[in-house]
Amino acid sequence: MNGKRILLIIGGGIAAYKACELVRLIRKNGAEVTCVLTEGGSHFVTAMTLAALSENPVHTTLWDLKNEVEMGHIQLSRAADLVVVCPATADLMARMAAGIADDLATTLLLATDKPVLAVPAMNVRMWQHPATVRNVATLRGDGITVLEPDEGAMACGEYGPGRLPEPPEICAEIARLLAPASPGPLTGKHVLITAGPTHEPIDPVRYIANRSSGKQGFAIAAAAAQAGAQVTLIAGPVNLPTPPGVARIDVETARQMAAAVDAALPADVAIMVAAVADWRSADTAGQKIKKDGSGQVPPLHLVENPDILATLCKSDRRPALVVGFAAETNDVLAHAKAKLARKGADWIVANDVATHVMGGEINALHIVSAAGVDSLPEMPKDAAAAALVRKIADVLS
Repeated sequence: MNGKRILLIIGGGIAAYKACELVRLIRKNGAEVTCVLTEGGSHFVTAMTLAALSENPVHTTLWDLKNEVEMGHIQLSRAADLVVVCPATADLMARMAAGIADDLATTLLLATDKPVLAVPAMNVRMWQHPATVRNVATLRGDGITVLEPDEGAMACGEYGPGRLPEPPEICAEIARLLAPASPGPLTGKHVLITAGPTHEPIDPVRYIANRSSGKQGFAIAAAAAQAGAQVTLIAGPVNLPTPPGVARIDVETARQMAAAVDAALPADVAIMVAAVADWRSADTAGQKIKKDGSGQVPPLHLVENPDILATLCKSDRRPALVVGFAAETNDVLAHAKAKLARKGADWIVANDVATHVMGGEINALHIVSAAGVDSLPEMPKDAAAAALVRKIADVLS
């Protein structure tokens, strides 16, 4: 971090007091800090405190005559090596996601051409609200790094995810983002990954799904990002943090996933890990289907979902390497070989999910291709992901 310049935007939440310690740690690590204090943040910490800790002027308003005659918000937004929003409140992230620029903080965020790190802190219900989930997904899709909040007791008396991570953890993430990028084996490649299940609604309460946790797909996304790739992760409904450096798009149904895959093209590699539901209900009830006391079960008419893997393999924008997954409970290799021929993929990665794999922490992968079968021993899913990514990098090189 030596010689780096950090622009720190302080949002209006009780966690703002930790920004003072963060300023101290950043400077201790050799970087310079310039603070932007929002109106809300000024209710928790003072500009005087931040100026004393940073040894730089603190900026508070868009309407500073001298600075704005010189287009100060443009210069401020681009003079830093990294923009950090801490704490990033629900309101501040909502305005960031919407592209609103109604104060100094949001204006410079819209004007910056530098990497942005957002560190959320809010009440657990606010963090889990669909609007916040949607906004976080938008920010990550825009390339903003959003840290996962810590879980624990909060100032409001509730318990759960939403606490600001401790300043040393935030400082470590800042150092990671500022570290010189060493070219990885997938540097310059766009890797498209699907992960998790899909949920196919029957009525507003019930849906068709499977036991996929998304852990293997997320581990592959993390390994690809660590290898230097630009990673787009299209995730079904799972409760997993987004790996660092990964752009995540959340979907629910197979049709939504198919549309997201098409929109994410072109890509150099597609790794279709998601356990997509083969069928969906032909008709989705607008209200909960009720028992009528007759003992008769209402019919459930199913129709096939789009075959995302087969469609991708036939696309005129087909990636150079298409990797499908096959979760099997019997005759694993036979089914994988048949799927390879049927779908037109380059590889099918097969695994036996009859026991502990779905939702578990370990996996044994069999990479089936026209050249034969390459079987990996049982290992943790992150290790299996790293091994698969190494093989993909070898092929592309």
